[in-house]
Amino acid sequence: MESPMTKHDPTKAPKMDWEAIKAQVHRQGMTFTELSKRTGVHEDACGQLKTRPNYHAQKAVAEFIGEKPEDLWPSRYPQKRPRILDTNKYTPVDSQKRARGADRIAAE
Repeated sequence: MESPMTKHDPTKAPKMDWEAIKAQVHRQGMTFTELSKRTGVHEDACGQLKTRPNYHAQKAVAEFIGEKPEDLWPSRYPQKRPRILDTNKYTPVDSQKRARGADRIAAE
């Protein structure tokens, strides 16, 4: 099982193609329209996921078939990279400098 901190690669192939997702939903006795109604998204949202991203509908479908949305639609969930700025290159702005001084005064 993947850990929650696993990064998703947007270039990897989806775990299931659209036809397999649709077949899995139907195998479990559900339609996209009914799933949309039960999860509170627009009734057409789940059925249009092939061509229109909708994060709420993607989550609903993925949870229903026991998958993660990131695995079914990896290109819609880009890999995030941490942004740590070098304080020597990007110095604090004036407002941050003043706040630091106020913190020091309060700490004394």
